Amino acid sequence: MNISQYNDIQIGDQVPLLTLPAVNRTTLALYCGASGDHNPIHVDIDFARKARMPDVFAHGMLSAAYLGRLLTNWVPQQQIRSFSMRFTGITQLGHIPTCTGTVAEKFEADGEKRVRIEIKCSNQYGEEKLAGVAVVALA
Repeated sequence: MNISQYNDIQIGDQVPLLTLPAVNRTTLALYCGASGDHNPIHVDIDFARKARMPDVFAHGMLSAAYLGRLLTNWVPQQQIRSFSMRFTGITQLGHIPTCTGTVAEKFEADGEKRVRIEIKCSNQYGEEKLAGVAVVALA
């Protein structure tokens, strides 16, 4: 964990990058078991093709979990004040998720020093899959 101090942070600073292994069928099966989300579009190629998809694809919440890991690799979970995102693309098999965060604002609220971070999860081609914002309290 790489905890930063509020006074050392500048707008535009980057949260340490998080790159994950390529999404494969095992990743999806393991996520199904861990999350309880057994939607067949994520594990059954015949079902996915009937839905007019070329193959199964990753759960959106898997990428959301990766963004959560980006944040908790940087600060302890209890310092996260808000965390929101929107889904902007589908993560296909073979995509390599990369999560990034950029400090967009420094401010004080409720007696705490906080930063607003713009976060996103993209694939190896730079195609955005999730975009969001987190607010983190720093010492």
